[in-house]
Formats: sequence, structure tokens, C-alpha cells
Amino acid sequence: MAANAPIEKIRNIGISAHIDSGKTTLSERILFYTGKIHEIHEVRGKDGVGAVMDSMDLEREKGITIQSAATYAMWGDHNINLIDTPGHVDFTIEVERSLRVLDGAILVLCSVSGVQSQSITVDRQMKRYRVPRIAFVNKMDRAGANYDRVAAQLKEKLNHHPVKLQLPIGAEDRFKGLVDLIKMKAYYFDGENGEKVREEEIPADMLDDAKTRRQQMIELVAEVDDELGELFLSDAAISNEVILAAVRRATIALKMTPVMCGSAYKNKGVQLLLNAVCNFLPNPKEAVNEALDQKNNEAKVILESDANKPFVGLAFKLEDGRYGQLTYMRIYQGRVAKGDFIVNQSNQKKVKVPRIVRMHASDMHDINDATAGDIVALFGIECASGDTFTDGTVSYTMTSMHVPDAVIALAVAPKDRSALANFSKALNRFTKEDPTFRVQRDEESGQTIIRGMGELHLEIYIERMKREYNCEVVAGKPQVAYRETISQKGEFAYTHKKQTGGSGQFARVCGYLEPLPSDAVQQYEFVDDIVGGSIPREFIPACDKGFQEAVKKGSLIGFPVVGVRVVINDGAFHAVDSSEMAFKTAAIMGFREGYAAAKPVILEPIMKVEVQAPEEFQGSVVGQLNQRRGTILNTETAEGYVTAVAEVPLNTMFGYSTDLRSATQGKGEYTMEFAKYSPVPRNESEALMAAYKEKQAAEQAARK
Repeated sequence: MAANAPIEKIRNIGISAHIDSGKTTLSERILFYTGKIHEIHEVRGKDGVGAVMDSMDLEREKGITIQSAATYAMWGDHNINLIDTPGHVDFTIEVERSLRVLDGAILVLCSVSGVQSQSITVDRQMKRYRVPRIAFVNKMDRAGANYDRVAAQLKEKLNHHPVKLQLPIGAEDRFKGLVDLIKMKAYYFDGENGEKVREEEIPADMLDDAKTRRQQMIELVAEVDDELGELFLSDAAISNEVILAAVRRATIALKMTPVMCGSAYKNKGVQLLLNAVCNFLPNPKEAVNEALDQKNNEAKVILESDANKPFVGLAFKLEDGRYGQLTYMRIYQGRVAKGDFIVNQSNQKKVKVPRIVRMHASDMHDINDATAGDIVALFGIECASGDTFTDGTVSYTMTSMHVPDAVIALAVAPKDRSALANFSKALNRFTKEDPTFRVQRDEESGQTIIRGMGELHLEIYIERMKREYNCEVVAGKPQVAYRETISQKGEFAYTHKKQTGGSGQFARVCGYLEPLPSDAVQQYEFVDDIVGGSIPREFIPACDKGFQEAVKKGSLIGFPVVGVRVVINDGAFHAVDSSEMAFKTAAIMGFREGYAAAKPVILEPIMKVEVQAPEEFQGSVVGQLNQRRGTILNTETAEGYVTAVAEVPLNTMFGYSTDLRSATQGKGEYTMEFAKYSPVPRNESEALMAAYKEKQAAEQAARK
């Protein structure tokens, strides 16, 4: 069993890329060549089986990956833990989670499209978690394939230091094999599935080009590795071992990105990529993993991949399996065995480990224990995604994962009252699994609101409720997460007086609201400028509470108020009638008074949309974006395709996929991610305010 590979021979890697670059196809090939599976199925296969890594029916139908699947395989004497991550922007949290626990990654790029918007997002995430990577230029068999152009884009668009380690033999439909510039040999892939790798001398007509490129490669590595640099400058003979060691050092130090190429679909180049994973990506000991010591002010602690140190593991993903909750865990330090007690650092609960398994997509292999560097799954452990576990002797937590804000909301209800129990079960499970999927109950309308990263994100969950929980859902029109803010300073001086039997209520607060600078991290700031005790100290927190309550709901359309600083500088109190409650009420009313004077405006989420379509549709693509109040940032054409990048209000993007398909004969595709909030045009904001007033009037009438 592979579990006993020494830690130097373990590689925890992920494959991530833009949607449709061929990640899942590449994972299938890796599993096939490492002997994990014995036949190959395509993502959109005619045989109806679908790729092994896409184990959800939905993934097979849509031909995209939704959940990151985990598996492991042996390549020679190396144990590779592989996590296939989704490429679709709505599922970024899956990518974030996977990168958080990986030591290295393969960035897959399409040889025709090159670096696309999602590749940029994924790359940003890799930089955030300092993950070394190898770039694999896939689809070399496609018309318009251009290895050199894609490698150059890595430098231009992502600021990498790309070094090409290979030279393709032929391209497009004549793509036959690869030249390895380190070993200076040519490789061909024979057999039905390219499983036989044949090593030959480099074709005579390519030899000069290969020699020049090898020299360029050594020069580029020498720029970022001192040891090789010295040898290079002294014109010493440089052996292959020296080059391999230098590439490894520079890759792990994030100073360079090795670039390789091939065609996963045509079974070319995958074995050489696996060799590179073992040669150039770090083992768990070489990756720097930090934890925060909760007993010492969240001081950073470096975790060592040592089986004898106290146990530290991170639950990075949850799944609802056939036998209850399955918790994927990366073990950073120490070891864990069946029957051990471990402590959840988020709530200090002690739990027993009943069962440990190694995952292969949706199959499981039981094991007795796991040590530092392993990625395993545990059964019967209650926790949330992102919780840290230790053996109780240390109080460490891994850094919290970055969770983006939701931008879209939908009101949902089960079609059939009898499915209510399943409906709430499904929502409970999805919120635990996916921190970007949020559920809340709207107190006023009594509706259940789900929020997420985009239309597709919520659509998939609704579809999963129907399939996995037999619960059909009725969804209202998607609601955009608007915000309100102020555009100038607004003053307030509010006195709250109420005289009823017994003690009355009295409080006066004076001050002003002003907009926060646009780059401020917090969206609300409270400043206490009271001098001379006009409001006693003990009532100041009550004022802050009142203002915080008031920013939850603006008076224009009832959405949260952001980017506001509230300053109180005067007030009055009564020795008997003043109370916390009185000051809280005065603050709420004072805020409303100041808010009305501060010229409030409505903000809407603006999405960065990238559309790709054949060149002949350029006019209609740009026209459609303009119709939707989009601002075109740039358009470029390459290889007969046009790529348009625009900033478009989310509110106008509903139903866009259908319109785009019909305008481009089904050939256009787009991705969108949240960019920023900006003010709504006047006519729009008037319509929104009128609708809000109507809704309030209707609610009041209903109460009577």
C-alpha cells in the first residue's frame, strides 16, 4: 500500500486552471499512467461514463468540475496526492481550499487561449498561499496552438519568470512528440493510449534549434539561481544533474515557473509532466507551513513535517457521504491513528477518530494511521470547513481561509410543503460544505434567502437539492446585493424624549456622518469626540450599538449602509431618565437625520466580465455588453477569437448566458467575478426607491 512512502517521496499537488483548459482530462491521464484506473473516459464522453474525477452526475452532464476531488497515485516510488480543482469562477472557494493544503500545483493553460481571466484569478490565489507551480501548456494538437506565445503571456500577464524545459515536435495536427532540453533527447508516445514512452535522438532538422533553446533555458535559470549562475559565468561544463537541482531550487523558492507542454487528450507529454512533478515540486518538508499560536497572541509558528511532533491537521473540505460526514484533512505535523482523541480548536471539543480512509474520487481505502504530509479523510467528526485539529497539547490554528463576499441572492422555497425537512437538511449541509453559500431568513417577508457567488453557483445547489434530497425548489427573481452610502458630510442633533408613568426616557446626541476614504478596510467607523462629559462614559457604547443597528438598513432601499464614519461630539443626559436604551434609540434616530442630510446614494455590485467568441461575432458581443450598461475595458483578437473584458452591473447580467449563446451560435463563453461597488445611475435609483416604497406600503397595509 502506498501509504508508507517516505515523506521525501510525497507530493501534494493540485491541478488548477481556467474552465475548459483540460484539467480533468489531465487528471484522468495521470490516474491511467500511474495504474489507478485501467481505461480512459472523456469528460463529455460518448460512453456516458464520464471522467472518474467528476463523480457527481451534475458534473458529468455539464462537463465541468464543481467539487475538488481528491485521489492519490504512485509514480515510480513517489506517492502523489492529487486534488482536481474546479475552474469556474463561481466555485473559487473550492480552489482556495485546495490551494491552502497543497505544496505545489500544475497550472494548466490552453495552447490556443493562453492565459485567460480565470488563470489570472487562480494565479492570484496561488501567490496568496505561496504555492510553487509548473505550467503545462495543454491542447498542443489544436489548430492555432502556440507554445511560445503562451509562455510569453506568463511573463506579460502574470509576472512569472517562465522557463521552457521542452520543445514540441510539430504542432497542431502534426504534433508528434517532445524534446527534453535538459536531457537533450526526443520523446514519442506510442500505444493505443500513449502509454509506451519511446526515447530517441533529436531529429536532425531540429538539433540546432534545440541547442540554442537549451542555452537560453540555462541562461534563464542562471538568472534566478546563484549556484548555476556562478557556473554559467565561469563557462564551466554544466551537467544535467546540476540543471535539475537548480530548476528545483528556483521553482520551490517561487523564483521561476518551469513551462512544459503536451496534449492530455491525445495522450502526449503527461508522463514527462509526472517526472517533473517529482523532480521540481516540493515534498511536505520543503513547503513552509505556518500556524498561529492562540496562547501567544496569534504569533506565527512554523510547523514541521515531523511525525514525532504534536499533531496539527486542517479540515479543508466536508462532504456528506453514504456513511455520514466525510472530513478531508491535511496533516501538517505529527501523526493520527484510529481511536485517537483530537481537539477541534474552534470550539475546544474533544473527538475520537473512528475511521481514517484514503480517497480515490468517490472510492475509499481504509488505513490505520496517517502522518505529517498526508491528505486523508476521516469519518464521524463534526466540524466546519477550515477548522484546525490538534492533539490538545498545543493551541494552534492554521490561518483562516479567505472567503469572498456573496454578490447574488435568491428567495427559495420548497415546491411541496412535505419536502420541508429535506429542504432544511440540504441547506444545512451545503452551508457547512461551502462557506461562500449562505442562507438566511428574511424576517419581514418570512422567505428563505440563499446567497452565493453567481447565477451558476446557486443554480447548481438548487439542482442538487432536487437530485440528492428529492426536493423541488421554487426560486424567485435573483436579488442583487445592493449597498447604500453617503456622498457628503451630514450633521445631526437628535433629542429622544418620552414621558410615561414612572421614569421617562431622555437622551440627546449630536455629531455628523462623513464618507470614509474609498480604500478603507472597514465599512463603518465610530469616533467618540465627546469632551466635558456631556454624555457619560457608560452610555457611549450604547450610542455605538445604535449606529451599528442603523447601518444595517439604509432608508433609501433598505440595504446595508457602507463606507461611513459616525462622529459624536455633543449631547445631553438626564440624571434619572437617561438609560442605555434611550441613548441607543437616540443614536438610531440621529443617524437617520444625519443620513438624510448627507446625500445618500445607492451602490450596486459591478462584475468584471470576460467574453470569448469567434471574431465574426465581435459586433454583437460588444453591442450586448453596451446594452447591459457595460463599460468595455479592452478587446483583443487572437487566432480568430475575440476576447472582450468589461465591467457590467450584476443587475443587468441575469439571463446573459442565454443571450450570448443565441448571438454567437452557441460558440461564445464568458466568466464573471466581482470587481467593485459603484453608484447606480439616477433613473435606476429612482426606480429602486419607488419599488421599495411600494413594498413598504404593501407591508403596512397587510399589518393593518
